[in-house]
Amino acid sequence: MPLKFLTVNKLRVIYNLAAYLKELNNLNFFRWHFFKPILIALTLLGLSLSACAYSATNKNWPLWSDFKTKFVQTDGRVIASGAPNFQSFSEGQSYAMFFALVADDQASFESIWHWTKENLMGNNVNDTLPAWLWGVSEDGHWGVIDQNSASDADIWIAYSLLEAGRLWKNDTYTSDALKMITKIEAVEVVTIPSLGKFLLPGQLGFIQVDKYLTQFNPSYMPLPVLRRLALASPQGPWDEIATNTVLMLSANNPKGFAVDWLSYENTPLATPGFIVDPLKSDLGSYDAIRVYLWAGMTSKKDPLAVPLMKSLVGITEATLKNGAPPEVINIQQGTFNGIAPIGFSAALLPYFKANNQTYALNKELARVNKKLDDISSTQQLEAPELGYYDHVLCLFGMGWMEKRYQFMPSGKLNN
Repeated sequence: MPLKFLTVNKLRVIYNLAAYLKELNNLNFFRWHFFKPILIALTLLGLSLSACAYSATNKNWPLWSDFKTKFVQTDGRVIASGAPNFQSFSEGQSYAMFFALVADDQASFESIWHWTKENLMGNNVNDTLPAWLWGVSEDGHWGVIDQNSASDADIWIAYSLLEAGRLWKNDTYTSDALKMITKIEAVEVVTIPSLGKFLLPGQLGFIQVDKYLTQFNPSYMPLPVLRRLALASPQGPWDEIATNTVLMLSANNPKGFAVDWLSYENTPLATPGFIVDPLKSDLGSYDAIRVYLWAGMTSKKDPLAVPLMKSLVGITEATLKNGAPPEVINIQQGTFNGIAPIGFSAALLPYFKANNQTYALNKELARVNKKLDDISSTQQLEAPELGYYDHVLCLFGMGWMEKRYQFMPSGKLNN
């Protein structure tokens, strides 16, 4: 177990003991003059440990250091393990930028952004969104394989640039973020009649005119990110998209689960509305797990936090009944199967914490910590490791739990 975890646990014990001693005194079980020196010493020690923990929090982030070692090249390219032929995705670049920002790792942030600009955007931030897929083509050429964009990566990159510009006082980052936001608003936002603005999953291919369908991925729209974009572009659609995201999650969701994909259907012969995506499935799995993660990390002061949580009530019972987060959930029937990988447990930590579901929180936190302990302590050549996606979810979930970052109601980072 990394030393930081022990430090935080010790600090918690100290504070709890100090509070207990004070309560005993208040109840007049013991004389205050006897316990006062002990309480003062404990409190000072706690403050000292707290200062040490805070100063080391983001500068010393073992999970991020490990992620960089395993998945980030020195030139800033993020390689997703398990992807064919060592491919890279705009999603991976976006997440790595965010983690570098949280870690105050400016050198890594700059190299990751530079690689993204150069290789996924052709160095044209003014008019090009990142291509979502980069790798080696059939003819052996390395470069963009699919030029289409992925809006989740786009808004996370814009978000990270905005916050890097603010926190590091870098106007270039801020300028690049605003250029990206303008482009996103132009090509990745759609208006649904009578409902308003929504964020498409990408620039091309998600409006099926012949089938009267518009496809959406709910995990692409984290409320804190939308709020921050709204702050940067107050005339833009972002607060409206945030409201409609919660509306979308609540629609056609009888059991309170998040789905990977859904569609808005507007045919001449049926009442318009959100339906299970007929081109995908009615399942919630590797995409949907992020919906619970984003919901848990949303500030409780956000007016949409409560209705968002109310739309996602099913996952706790399913996790407890299953013994661990289910890998696959049928959102219409409420059935589930499979034991999800450790990243799912990490992703649910903020959700359980936000809902004050202590038993589920402690159970999944113990599962995550055991996995991380096993990885850090083993000396075997065939050591267990976190795959790319599990590592990402652990960075998000554990980073939030350790208070390396939190989101303000405005979406700004509070770290």
